[in-house]
Parts: sequence; C-alpha cells; structure tokens
Amino acid sequence: MKVLVTGVAGFIGMYTALRLLERGDEVVGLDNLNDYYDVSLKQARLDRLTPLEGFRFVQADIEDGERIAALFAAERFDRVVHLAAQPGVRYSLINPQAYVAANIQGFLNILEGCRHHPVESLTYASSSSVYGGYQTLPYRESQNVGHPVSLYAATKKANELMAHTYSHLFRIPTTGLRFFTVYGPWGRPDMAPMLFARAISEGRAIDVFNNGNMLRDFTYVDDIVEGVIRVSDKPATPDPAYDPALPDPSISNAPYRIFNIGNSQPVKLMDFIAALEKAMGREAVKNFLPMQPGDVPATAADTSGLEKWVGFNPDTPIEEGVERFVAWYKRFYRINS
Repeated sequence: MKVLVTGVAGFIGMYTALRLLERGDEVVGLDNLNDYYDVSLKQARLDRLTPLEGFRFVQADIEDGERIAALFAAERFDRVVHLAAQPGVRYSLINPQAYVAANIQGFLNILEGCRHHPVESLTYASSSSVYGGYQTLPYRESQNVGHPVSLYAATKKANELMAHTYSHLFRIPTTGLRFFTVYGPWGRPDMAPMLFARAISEGRAIDVFNNGNMLRDFTYVDDIVEGVIRVSDKPATPDPAYDPALPDPSISNAPYRIFNIGNSQPVKLMDFIAALEKAMGREAVKNFLPMQPGDVPATAADTSGLEKWVGFNPDTPIEEGVERFVAWYKRFYRINS
C-alpha cells in the first residue's frame, strides 16, 4: 500500500508511519514542521523515519490547496491517514484563526484530494473534546455532541460532519477516531505528562487545574496507533442498521464511521501525578488552580464499537505507560535520576 500520513512529524504520526513501514507499506509523510511547539522535537521524530526504506517526506501546509491537489494527483495514494491539525484547547482561545485554517480548510483539502483521486480509506483524527459539556460517562459515539466548549472541539466536530458529507456525496470511506488523552514517549511538550515531567525534573511547581479534581482516560500511544492501523485496514461501509428516523451520528447509510479510542479506565489526575512522581523518583510541588476555560472535568471512553469493528481495545496500564514515558524522557533530555 502507498499511504499518505499527514502530521508525520507529530507524536501519533511518527508512530503510525513506523508501524506502516515495518509491515512493508510505502509511506509518504506530510508535515509543515511549524513552531507551535519545539521544532527540534519534530525533527528528531522525523530523523527516525527518514533513513527507513519506503519513506519519503514532503514539507507542506495542508492549508495549501494547490500543493495538496498536486500531491494527490502525482502520488495516487491507496489510503490516507490524516493526523495533521492545529491541536490544543487552550491555544484556541488565543489564536482561533489557526484552527480554522488547519482544521477546516486543511481537512477540506484532504477530502478534495480523496474525492478527485479515490482512495480505499480515509482515517482521520477526531477528539474526545467533541463531547464538550456532556456529563454522562462513559462517552458513547451514539450520543449527540452539539455543545462543544472550545473552538478546537468545534473544528473536530466539523471534521466529522464534513467527512460524512463527502462519504454521502462521493462514497469516500471515512472513519473518524475520537482520541482520548494520548500519552507516551515522544509526546507533545504542551501536554500534561511532558509539562509535569519537565517541572518535576527542574524542581518547579506543576499547575494542577480544577484543584486536582479531574478524571482522564489516559491512552498509551501504542494502543492509539494499533487502532489507527486496524481501522485503516478495514474501510468504512454503510451500516444496514442505520435508521434515518432515529439517526445514530456514528454510523450512516454512507461509508462512514466514528469510533472512540480510549483506555476505558479513566484515572484521577492526582493518581496520574503519583505514578509520574514514582517513575521520576521525585515528588512534585503542586500549584492547585481552578478549572481553565474550555476544559472539562472528566472523560471516559466506551470503546465497544471499536472492539466490535476491529477486535481491539486499548489496555496498557497507566503505571506501565508512565514508566515507559519517563524512561524515554530521561534519555531524550539527558536527565540524571
């Protein structure tokens, strides 16, 4: 297979490309290497991929419609795994335009590429943030999610709606995966695990929001990538159980699917911090703060739909995942225990 992986220098993108290359697929990796966070980390991820047979890197913006159209025309991809996006809930309060450009216009360009140069499947990253203020746990894909609490969440829900439109009109098989709090080695520096690890190693206080009363479905990156690969290998199909009189938003009479992908074992934030402290060998100084705008107090995934579709459920225990993350962190940043 020739697979386009967008956001290939990103956290999940790098691991996805590695898995595809390991099994013999050809991977064209796309990334703009922007400076939303440390470019040297993105380059280090890319350096793991560039020597590998079957990998080619293209530096480009997904917002550049002409460039994306030309890439699809030249490469004739079999499949697309679209992971590029402007991430982050808090940054969307500061720079909302970046989210419209990357997550709306950029995704439209990918859909147009798949429309004019048909692919077997388009798998794309959605987010647990689409559930917004919904307070009934665990989250199920059949729930209507019309109340986002951040622009980031709104753009991810918009992606799902856009994908359905293209699946309906042009029969493009599209599958959206709602990722739940992904963590692990090579993770993003703007996410809590990296922020906490860095502060602990430097003896600084960590900011603990909502006074620590948070529940998160932390999901190890290897489990996320396993789900991405399996879903990509099984293109979406119309669901005969779809009832337009009682529509389930996760299925359709078009080739369209939405799945949660989370560990289904939500962890208290303070327990996650305790696991991190144990692995780091240091206690964190904690700065307790109120809830941030755009954040939610709890997330938890019902992944029965994913298990039924591809026979997989994420299950890496938090202690194991945190130990692997900390071991990588100390090596990469040359931290002495």
